[in-house]
Amino acid sequence: MDGLTDSGHGHFNTKHKWRTEFSGCNYVVKNDTVANHMRVVSLSSFLLRFNYRSTHHLTSNGFYEFLNWFDERAWYPLGRIVGGTVYPGLMVTAGLIHYVLNLLHMTVHIRDVCVFLAPIFSGLTAISTFLLTRELWNQGAGLLAACFIAIVPGYISRSVAGSFDNEGIAIFALQFTYYLWVKSVKTGSVFWTIGCCLSYFYMVSAWGGYVFIINLIPLHVFVLLLMQRYSRRVYIAYSTFYIVGLVLSMQIPFVGFQPIRTSEHMAAAGVFALLQAYAFLQYLKDRLTKQEFQTLFFLGVSLAAGVVFLTVIYLTYTGKFSLSLMRYLCPPPRYAKIHIPIIASVSEHQPTTWVSFFFDLHILVCTFPAGLWFCIKNINDERVFVALYAISAVYFAGVMVRLMLTLTPVVCMLSAIAFSSVFEHYLGDDQKKDSPPTEDSSDEDDKRNSGNLIVTMLMLMLLMMFAVHCTWVTSNAYSSPSVVLASYNHDGSRNILDDFREAYYWLRQNTDEHARVMSWWDYGYQIAGMANRTTLVDNNTWNNSHIALVGKAMSSNESAAYQIMQSLDVDYVLIIFGGVIGYSGDDINKFLWMVRIAEGEHPKDIRESDYFTPQGEFRVDKAGSPTLLNCLMYKMSYYRFGEMQLDFRTPPGFDRTRNAEIGNKDIKFKHLEEAFTSEHWLVRIYKVKNEGSSRTSSFLRKARS
Repeated sequence: MDGLTDSGHGHFNTKHKWRTEFSGCNYVVKNDTVANHMRVVSLSSFLLRFNYRSTHHLTSNGFYEFLNWFDERAWYPLGRIVGGTVYPGLMVTAGLIHYVLNLLHMTVHIRDVCVFLAPIFSGLTAISTFLLTRELWNQGAGLLAACFIAIVPGYISRSVAGSFDNEGIAIFALQFTYYLWVKSVKTGSVFWTIGCCLSYFYMVSAWGGYVFIINLIPLHVFVLLLMQRYSRRVYIAYSTFYIVGLVLSMQIPFVGFQPIRTSEHMAAAGVFALLQAYAFLQYLKDRLTKQEFQTLFFLGVSLAAGVVFLTVIYLTYTGKFSLSLMRYLCPPPRYAKIHIPIIASVSEHQPTTWVSFFFDLHILVCTFPAGLWFCIKNINDERVFVALYAISAVYFAGVMVRLMLTLTPVVCMLSAIAFSSVFEHYLGDDQKKDSPPTEDSSDEDDKRNSGNLIVTMLMLMLLMMFAVHCTWVTSNAYSSPSVVLASYNHDGSRNILDDFREAYYWLRQNTDEHARVMSWWDYGYQIAGMANRTTLVDNNTWNNSHIALVGKAMSSNESAAYQIMQSLDVDYVLIIFGGVIGYSGDDINKFLWMVRIAEGEHPKDIRESDYFTPQGEFRVDKAGSPTLLNCLMYKMSYYRFGEMQLDFRTPPGFDRTRNAEIGNKDIKFKHLEEAFTSEHWLVRIYKVKNEGSSRTSSFLRKARS
């Protein structure tokens, strides 16, 4: 690191010491996270279980078997073709690393590769962020940006050990693609553009967020045209990127022909056509008179606008093109709640609060606007790109909390530019004076040095506070697997709640191998991965009708729910209940989403208003709606709970999560029986009674007929 130089600033090397010390926090944060996972080598969330299961299938059976894998344990009785419904980049990356390590006679289990893949790629993300920031500003800012991205909570939430998720490798691909794009625009080289296309191809294979790239790069080119910054470099870079990138992206089975059929890809095609037309007009401008050029320009623009308008109308009318698809990417919350409840029900799709911005970015929230101002003040082609990147990322992160992940890299880059500029100003050499020294020159130097020292110390204090915050957030919020919960007692001691693994182990050991388990879709991947049992719905959420049918069963009374469960050959029902320990993420708190999704498909049988009191309240006590107090979800959650008194200050049946005494304590089942309840009542499993001699699924009967 000491060998880095910056020709524009002679004292760059003298500032490496404190930057090196600051970057050392990366080791502390990552080491703390790895230490937690070394105690229990585990994948940290529900979704990641499916990724591991898919990767294990890939390494065990080969790539082509993976592409044609039909998973009969998911979405019973429909099943799922996995190879054509996932982004395979994550699985292929882990499988390739596993293959290379074993080729080198370094025997490792594929689970270990999956657990440590994200921290490895976080290092690559830091390198790509350094390269991109260096192209935009200088090496000093690039080094700071690498330090920031290494420890910032907004990214480390997806880069800790055990976070085997698509975003773990996608952010590296995102940053590296942007770096190669900026390099392509600066040089006009086909070599760099082809590299950008290959990086984009990897991004497409890894994460659905690739649409951010395929819209931001065309936006960059379009704004450059508006700013009259057209050049041959831009023409070569974008024309090559669009054609090669389009062909490569269509090689991913899950993407297929979407780049030429869906609305989120149309901006790229429109800018490509516009760029060709603009280049052609520039060619004609030198060969026609001014009057001829104006006439041709007017006719060309009118004809092109008419053709585009009629084409869009025709494709929309025939159903081959949908203008509403962008609503699925970032729908307004109120619109999604009414029309797309399956999307709005996901916690990561909720709007971002101001607290989340500070929690995930800390002081960088305040400093990155200064970096944006520095870029706009000294504008060039590549800084136009980072300005557009910042503005669009801020908007999308405000709409959906999950997209904070796309905002974090550009915030780190612009904040690094701001800090680097400040340090260069206050730590740089004094300008040589042409005039001879005066009597007051020493006093002025002392005052200037004192001011520089104060500003420098303030900046260092901010960075130290940022490092402390990142370490604390990583240790307390992002280093524990969600499958194992932790709480703190009054004396400060830590209490581990292992109910999830306890319940899944019971399912695996005490149920038939082909047992079918009905639960809400949040837990489908974990039931299939940890309990190895067949599920009806899971986190893929590809079939809204099937999810709505499960929601209808949970929302109906026991008799109506039993008919649905019989038609689906359900053997067991699993629910999550947090009333004993105060766990707010249980199924009662998610229940209204089940009702809304079910109402969308079955409006005659399920109505959300039936589950509220006449005053419009959702209550679980005696004042609650009779429909709610007698539905299957309520009865399964509170069965035998009315007999339990948690402490002497509360009556029996007091729900700690909702701070209310339940209204229906005399719960009895006719078609179900309690099979298992975990230690802290967090997971409850019920067995569906088999009252008939034959339980052939209605779906199967229809298929046979």
